[in-house]
Amino acid sequence: MISESFAIGESIIHRLDPRIRLSLTVLYAFVVALSYQFSVLVLALGFSLILILISRLRVQEVFKRLVIVNALILFLWLLLPFTFKGEVLARIGSFAIYRPGVILAAQITLKSNAILLAFIALIATMPFSTLGHSMYRLRVPEKIVYLLLMTYRYIFVIEEEYRRLIRAAKIRGFRPGTNANTYRTYSHVIGMLFVRAAARAERVHQAMRCRGFNGKFYSLQEFQTNAASWVFAIMMTTFIVSLIIMELSLIHISEPTRQDTRTRMPSSA
Repeated sequence: MISESFAIGESIIHRLDPRIRLSLTVLYAFVVALSYQFSVLVLALGFSLILILISRLRVQEVFKRLVIVNALILFLWLLLPFTFKGEVLARIGSFAIYRPGVILAAQITLKSNAILLAFIALIATMPFSTLGHSMYRLRVPEKIVYLLLMTYRYIFVIEEEYRRLIRAAKIRGFRPGTNANTYRTYSHVIGMLFVRAAARAERVHQAMRCRGFNGKFYSLQEFQTNAASWVFAIMMTTFIVSLIIMELSLIHISEPTRQDTRTRMPSSA
């Protein structure tokens, strides 16, 4: 099940306006994803770590999330340095390690960890329903918000249906393995899961209409932007702008160096 282990807390981050947290996190993620200078990416990673410390989250739980993501990034480190060709850094037998591949893998690692830590600190620290209502207040299309909230609400129901089907199959002697019977059984389970999910969705729709559902979800929670939220918004906006300025300035500094290198190459030859 999808747990909200970070949503309960007494830190400053937990008391900030969810709308400000959501909008600034999305902006921050875009800026980090579009950055390529290592000094900018390292600075962003450090800032994300500071957000984790301020939010007072359990380090073990945060580390578990990082392990899952970095396990996937590890495959990029095993692939990109050998396939993204360019300047050769080293050779291992008949395999060459290319500099552009190493740089790209390092950039992806820094970006992924910085963005993930920021989302854990600022987004995972709010309940899922609060996230949905924050998106609605920020003028995100209603259908997307409703689809997100309904998916979150009934994904647990679908999980229970799946467990019930697997339990029934095991009672009837099913033992999973690497054979045709296992693949056929799982395909039948998935097909039946879709059938039951569609039937339950129809019943839920009828029940909501009987209770007067008019296409809108109402929330009794009122979002208030306190002084701490404004201070946080100003500080994080300043940091994001600083990242953009640093990225652009480093690009302008590196461009003349590249041009000088290209002009010297023919003369030395």
